[in-house]
Amino acid sequence: MAGPDTPPVHFVIAGGGSAGWISAAVLARFLPPPAARITLVESEDIGIIGVGEATVPLIGELNRFLGIHEPEFVAATNGTFKLGIEFADWGEIGNRHFHGFGDYGADIAGLPVHQHWLRLAREGQIPALGDFSMAEVLASQDRFVPHEALSGEAAQFRHAFHFDAALYAAYLRRLAEGMGVTRVEGRIENVARDAQSGHVRALQLYGDRRVEGDVFLDCTGFASLLLGQAQGVGFEDWSQWLPCDRAAAVPCARAGRFTPFTRSSAKEAGWQWRIPLQNRTGNGHVYSSAHISDDEAVVQLLASLDGEALAEPRLLRFTPGRRNRFWEGNVIAIGLAAGFLEPLESTAIQLIQTGVTRLVEFLPGKVPDPALAAEYNRQTALEYERIRDFIIAHYCRTRRTEPLWRQVAAMDLPGTLRAKLDAWDACGRVPMYDLESHQEPSWVAILLGQGVLPRAVNPRTHLLPERDLRALLDQRRTTLARAAERLPDHATFIAKTCAAKPSPAA
Repeated sequence: MAGPDTPPVHFVIAGGGSAGWISAAVLARFLPPPAARITLVESEDIGIIGVGEATVPLIGELNRFLGIHEPEFVAATNGTFKLGIEFADWGEIGNRHFHGFGDYGADIAGLPVHQHWLRLAREGQIPALGDFSMAEVLASQDRFVPHEALSGEAAQFRHAFHFDAALYAAYLRRLAEGMGVTRVEGRIENVARDAQSGHVRALQLYGDRRVEGDVFLDCTGFASLLLGQAQGVGFEDWSQWLPCDRAAAVPCARAGRFTPFTRSSAKEAGWQWRIPLQNRTGNGHVYSSAHISDDEAVVQLLASLDGEALAEPRLLRFTPGRRNRFWEGNVIAIGLAAGFLEPLESTAIQLIQTGVTRLVEFLPGKVPDPALAAEYNRQTALEYERIRDFIIAHYCRTRRTEPLWRQVAAMDLPGTLRAKLDAWDACGRVPMYDLESHQEPSWVAILLGQGVLPRAVNPRTHLLPERDLRALLDQRRTTLARAAERLPDHATFIAKTCAAKPSPAA
């Protein structure tokens, strides 16, 4: 990087939105002037795709790194808190389960709690596994406080956020510009490349303007103007495993429960999301166009709203998958320019965050090192594949009978996912590989939640007498229930700590 006698590396970020402004803020925080120059090019005419309104707990690390004050951030983005995802009608119609952000408590006799739960479930009545997850206990009662406000077993959970994607990008823009990032308004007309090296040298903007740089971040969304189009990096299509290729999104008036969680409801040809914000509720229908028409999908979405629709539904088309490489020459793709996985587990912003923080780890100089690019590509590809497998696992053990669900139940699985599910079927454990985004408790929540039971239980669970085991679990369950009873509901917590200011038009 730049030293006392060397000019700073000029990073040019093509595109705004969450991908562009997260990248700008992270680079500015890590490389304040004069170590680097950071320029972001975006056009107000290009809208933001708003499917990234829900997040995972990793965003807390990003906020801490950027010095973001959480109550201020939540208020500025009309945000709410997220303890996990409630799944309705997945596996079979009538099923309901919860993927909470946390585990089921400390191991017992060297084994995870779910192993002992499986033993007792075979031997007689047992409380729901979710009774041992503080995230699920709180969510079931619409209660919320951060885990830092609690102690002991009751603090074994984390939270994420729901927020307005446009307000989030605006918030990050203010933050990044305050750290020295330069914003250039304009639409990209052409990408100028060096004839010999193939590196990008400049963005040519409409109006005969030119933005030159050393390293370019492609945050241009599905278009992938730099990596996909200019650099010619191909795309690996995962439609054979993830057949949903469309989404319809619409906000509605806030009504009903003010939940501290996202809801995902399986439908005949896909699934619908419900994301509560302070001022509205975000809704969407992700579906397979081979199994339902756009018009039918929109009708189903509008029929499921809690309140009055606040806009016309917006239709999005996508292909699930990833770029063959994420870093090519002096171009690194971040966000949708790098790949897309349906928002079932809210991983879009996570992949933006990990993409740019991994770039910081392998930070290029004026002439990026191919060895660093190769390692960046290897790690990023693994991360995408691990998330892909986790999403497929929501589909592939279904007992639903509609055509889409019969298709996903019969498909050939990636070898990495097949190995995980084979191990689960044999003994109720899920092997963890490198660069896993979702640890074993998350897999347990989905598999047991859908009624996917292993053939056998670890015999070591029988080393603890049943009476002692039940007493231990009852104590843990009672501890969590009593702790939750004393806590405020989600709406009260927000009203007291981070309520959004009404807009002037309200």
